[in-house]
Amino acid sequence: MNWTSAANVRKQLQRLWERGELLRALTDDAAFFPLRLTFKCPNSADLTEQFAAVRDWICALTAIPKIRIEWRETQHRVFGAQRLPASLWVDTAEDALALISKQHDARRFRTIWASTAFRHPALLDWLHRKPLQALDYTTVWPQLLAVLDWMADHPRPGIYLRQVDIPGIHSKFIEGHRAVLSELCDALLPAEAIAPGHRGISQFTSRYGFLDKAPRIRFRLLDAGITLLPGTFCPDITLDAANFATLDLPVRRVFITENETNFLAFPRVSDAIVIFGAGYGWDALSQARWLARCAIHYWGDIDTHGFAILDHLRKYFPQVQTLLMDEETLMTHQDFWGEEDKPTVQDLPHLVESERVLYDILRDNRLRPGLRLEQERIRFSRLQDAIAASF
Repeated sequence: MNWTSAANVRKQLQRLWERGELLRALTDDAAFFPLRLTFKCPNSADLTEQFAAVRDWICALTAIPKIRIEWRETQHRVFGAQRLPASLWVDTAEDALALISKQHDARRFRTIWASTAFRHPALLDWLHRKPLQALDYTTVWPQLLAVLDWMADHPRPGIYLRQVDIPGIHSKFIEGHRAVLSELCDALLPAEAIAPGHRGISQFTSRYGFLDKAPRIRFRLLDAGITLLPGTFCPDITLDAANFATLDLPVRRVFITENETNFLAFPRVSDAIVIFGAGYGWDALSQARWLARCAIHYWGDIDTHGFAILDHLRKYFPQVQTLLMDEETLMTHQDFWGEEDKPTVQDLPHLVESERVLYDILRDNRLRPGLRLEQERIRFSRLQDAIAASF
C-alpha cells in the first residue's frame, strides 16, 4: 500500500522545512497556508479487496494531529454508502511546525526577525530568503546586529578590523564572521560604502573600507658592493610594497624565484637582487616602477602553473626573461620529473614562441600526464651556468 500515512505527511513538511518555506511562512502565513498536501488514497478496488485495511488506514489518518481532512461521499457496489478522505490540509504554519517538532526553531527565528525589523528592516529580505542560514547564527545574532549598527554609523572607516571597538564584542569577532557579515553589509550599506570590485572573504576589508595587512616583498642583495642597511652584508630584507616601491637601488638585474631555498642559496651576481616570488601575487610588485628599467629573470617550475605565473608577471613587466624554464633543461633532468596535481589548460598570451611550444607540450600531456620539473630539483651548477650565460 502506498496510501498517505502520518510518516508521508511529516516527510512532506520536512522537505518544506529544509527549503526554508515553513520559516518564511511565519512572516506571511496567508501566502502559503492553508496548505494542501500531496495525497494518495485507496481506489474502489482497494476498498473491495482490502476493506479492513482501508478502515484501519482511515482511523490512523484521523489520528494525525493538526491535520484537516476533507471528506467525500461515495456509493460502493458492495459496501454501499461510504465516507472517505478526499484531501489533507495543514491550515497554519504553527500546525506544520508542530507536526515536525520545529516549534523551538520557529521561536528562535521569530526573535531574530523581531530584533532585525526593529533595528535594520532593510535586512528582512535577506532573512526571508535565507531563514535557515539565519538560524545557524542565533547565538551571535545580537552581536552581528551590533556590528552592523557600527558599520552603518562608520562607512568605510579606514581602520584595521581589530581596531573596531564595540562593547561586548571581542576583537576577532568580525574576522570570524566575515562570510555572513559580507552578505548582511551588502543588503544594508549604501552603494558608496561598498567597493564592488572586491569580493569574497579574503577581500572583506577592501570591500568595506578597512585597512588590510600590506603585502610584503622579500629580497636579497646579491652584490656585496651595494649597501642598503649599514653594517650588513648581502642582507635578506622584507619590506611592505609601498616602501619597496620607493627604493632607488643601483641594480641592473633582478632575479625572481618561487622556492625559498633557491632564494637563500642564489649565487652572488653584480648589480643584482633576487626576489622571493609570490605566485600570482604580482600586483604588489608592480608598484615598484623602478623595476621597469631592470632586466628581470624569472625562475619557476617547469609545469603549466609555472608558465601561467610567468604570463601574469609579463602583464606588468613585459621585459621578463625566463631562467632554466626551457625544453633542454626539462629533458636533461628526466630522472627528477614529478607530477603536477591540477594542471591548467588556459591560453597564455604573454608567452614567447619557445615558451608557448613547451607549455603546449605540458598541457597537452605529450610526454606524460601532469608532467612537472620543480625548480629545486635542478642541479645548482646549471643555475650558475645559466646566470653566467645571461651576461
